[in-house]
Amino acid sequence: MTAAGNEHGRRAREIALPSGAGSQATFGPWRPGSDFLTSLALLAPAAILFTVVIIIPILQSMWISLHDWDGLGEPRWVGLANYVELFGDPQFYVSLRNNLIWLAVFLLAPPLGLALAMLINQPLRWMGIAKSLFFVPLVLAPVTVGVVFTWFYDPAFGLLAPIARAFGTTAPAILSDPSLVTWGIVVAAIWPQTALCMILYLAGLTNVDEDLIGAGRIDGAHGFSLFRHVVLPQLRGATFIAFAVSVVGALRSFDLIAVMTQGGPFGSSSVLAYQMYEQSIFSYRLGYGAAIAVVLFLIVAVFIAWYLRRVLGEEARN
Repeated sequence: MTAAGNEHGRRAREIALPSGAGSQATFGPWRPGSDFLTSLALLAPAAILFTVVIIIPILQSMWISLHDWDGLGEPRWVGLANYVELFGDPQFYVSLRNNLIWLAVFLLAPPLGLALAMLINQPLRWMGIAKSLFFVPLVLAPVTVGVVFTWFYDPAFGLLAPIARAFGTTAPAILSDPSLVTWGIVVAAIWPQTALCMILYLAGLTNVDEDLIGAGRIDGAHGFSLFRHVVLPQLRGATFIAFAVSVVGALRSFDLIAVMTQGGPFGSSSVLAYQMYEQSIFSYRLGYGAAIAVVLFLIVAVFIAWYLRRVLGEEARN
């Protein structure tokens, strides 16, 4: 009885408290074929790529921003001197103001894209051609958009000149006027951005539940009321993406400025991304340019964190 009882007790302890490599391989998350190992194997390539392409360059930029470096010689440690100089540089505040102008105008892209998506989503004849025409700005290269609008704004030979003459006036030199140049560039930029938001909302409209729309009509919802309380809540995912890409696009604006004005006249159209490029490439001040990049990264990160918190909070309340 004693030997049988001891054997029974030993087996009970092995089952209740597994120990050793064999027990971990049998019961732990590292056992072959477990969901944990499968998930880890599937996530590893993306995690490695994200670390190499995103995380490491961010950390390198932060480290370079603490040095005085021309990109060729030996970096010289200067601590926070680049940031002190940056926050005392008047051009930094001009670029920051222009970024805020871009942001304010780009926030119009999601509602404009939604309006276009609702318009061309109607089951009407020739609507497929209309969708193709509205999709054209999205497939055009930013360089092409910049060149086209540069010709359009030309006060002597552009399309703006005959329009102005039709009203009995002369066309302003938009790209040469420090007070107008940023507005002229951002109007050119919002054209393809609106097309992008339109595509996002068109994709969202394909997933709208027709049964909910029918139920809303039975309950007496029509027109704008039906759109606001039934359709728009189902487009929350598309709205989140549209606003996120619009804000990030406004804050990292670069290509149209490089094509249309190169930051001129006298730096009046520069933004943070272009100022970073100009300081790093043309002035050989990679440390100062990296400091601008870090500030821009922090601005984007703060906005994304605030926006995610707000959106997730609304979803939790609903």
